[in-house]
Amino acid sequence: MIRAVLLCLSCMAFSNMAQVRSDSDRNTLPEIGVVASSAISIDKEMLIGEVIMRQLRAQAPIINDPLIEEYIQDLGNRLVAQADNAKFPFRFFPINSNSINAFAFYGGHIGVHTGLIVTADNESELASVVAHEIAHVTQRHIARSLEARQNASPLQVVSMLGGILLALANPEAGMAAISAGQAAGQQAMINYTRSNEKEADRVGIEILARAGFEPQASASFFGKLAAQFRYVSKPPAFLMTHPLPESRVADMKARVANYATINRPDSLAFQLVKARIQARYSLDSKQRVRYFRDWLSNASTEVEIKSSQYGLALSLLAEEEYAEAASLIENLMQQDSENLFYVDTFTDIALATGQHERAIKRLSALLKLQPRNRVLVLNLANALIQNKEYGRAVSHLKDYLLVNPNHLLSYQMLTDAYGESGQRLEMHQARAEVYALNSAYTRAVDELKTAYNFTENSVIDKQRILARIEQMREAENRLKKL
Repeated sequence: MIRAVLLCLSCMAFSNMAQVRSDSDRNTLPEIGVVASSAISIDKEMLIGEVIMRQLRAQAPIINDPLIEEYIQDLGNRLVAQADNAKFPFRFFPINSNSINAFAFYGGHIGVHTGLIVTADNESELASVVAHEIAHVTQRHIARSLEARQNASPLQVVSMLGGILLALANPEAGMAAISAGQAAGQQAMINYTRSNEKEADRVGIEILARAGFEPQASASFFGKLAAQFRYVSKPPAFLMTHPLPESRVADMKARVANYATINRPDSLAFQLVKARIQARYSLDSKQRVRYFRDWLSNASTEVEIKSSQYGLALSLLAEEEYAEAASLIENLMQQDSENLFYVDTFTDIALATGQHERAIKRLSALLKLQPRNRVLVLNLANALIQNKEYGRAVSHLKDYLLVNPNHLLSYQMLTDAYGESGQRLEMHQARAEVYALNSAYTRAVDELKTAYNFTENSVIDKQRILARIEQMREAENRLKKL
């Protein structure tokens, strides 16, 4: 029920932002495809989306894995490039959860559960769900739901906000909190969100086809889920947020029949990201090595062989079987020396075996070819920190943050680099940014106050810190007003 909950939260928590309309207009829903500008402006939607994103960082199991982040963002960007009415940059992020789900909220934020990625049989099936979520955003279904309901109890808002964030990390506990705080009016909003699903189906299929994915994958994946979980008492979260009556599945099949059949092979990146999720986040430590050995023994295609070797190398690395892991990765890198999945694991093995200089040399060379690439920057910074080259690590991280100012992992690594090098002023400033990205503004201000004590006689540093404290307080006030 995550999207249903998000939509309900949107309707109630931000109803004060809607423009006042006459009683005769208040119960009139906007026409399908309407931008819904009377409900909420684009700028306000982006602001609200950023506020919710900071809340999620603090409470949801978001994966700060550069390779998975980059894959999801790249897949999303390819789809958004083919969407109409994309009013702002989209942000795609992975959630560490075995549940089959994806959800969208204000400002082009789309979360994808790892369980969905692993469940998808091919890349087009995964893309079909992401395209569906993009359609919910471009059609501004959340803003339109705000028009549909403009009155809410502040107490409902508070309880639902806590419940929605908890639902992402712990669905059962989160839904209990939501049910207790929501009660009346829930069914009306869920019914309204269901009315948006067919439009998202239509637009999502069009986006999928334009981007070169198999449009038939949309109907096949949704239909497969509906059939698989039809008789279970507790369907996956995806089916709770995307109800699939027979009529809707039939409508999707009829719609995709109008498109030419495309047989699109999976990208190697899709299979590698699946292997990475299974090796690092899904499979039990006692199972993963055996799982990938079995997969490798049965692999028939080149993509299957490479992805199973990669998953096996990750699993062996986790078990500290460095020699065999290194052999597998060296073999893969001989075939594709610039593949970032392989380079990342090569780096981890090199650092684990004390070969810091070797990792730094390879990463530095690749970074010249791909400046500011998040995988290379963060791997290189990590290698430099472990090699006690703190100044170089800081330089790369600060350069990356100039164009990616809200990247949490970069600030966490920057905090470590400053701390290891004894730069207390800078360490507390960087840590303040980590807290701010998690909406912990009070703790962020405390860190800045501590940093102020290390400014010595630097007037510029003092002024900079005082100005940042004021910005933090303003951000906290904006959050309270929302």
